[in-house]
Amino acid sequence: QVQLVESGGGLVQPGGSLRLSCAASGSISSIYAMGWYRQAPGKQRELVAGITSGGSTNYADSVKGRFTISRDNAKNTVYLQMNSLKSEDTAVYYCNADVLRTVVPGLSRDTYWGQGTQVTVSS
Repeated sequence: QVQLVESGGGLVQPGGSLRLSCAASGSISSIYAMGWYRQAPGKQRELVAGITSGGSTNYADSVKGRFTISRDNAKNTVYLQMNSLKSEDTAVYYCNADVLRTVVPGLSRDTYWGQGTQVTVSS
């Protein structure tokens, strides 16, 4: 199996910064795209940012210029640097990964989610 473990959430004042991390572990052969999603109370889960194995990135319009996604392929880890945080960024943030894993006698490609980490932006 594969596990995604997020860290770095918390309470921050408007205009502040946070850095989220998500480490994947388990029977991993390779990881394709990774991404961060968020879900605010009463709203649907939405894509915040994504990154391919080659480093191409995409962002939601609401976070462009403020958030930066990156990854360390050697560590199977994806990061989300969040700057100039606003109250509307308050949500549970989830990590997502498209993983090719080792399943004897072959391979299996599946999507995995982390457990979520709370980000609260408030004065």
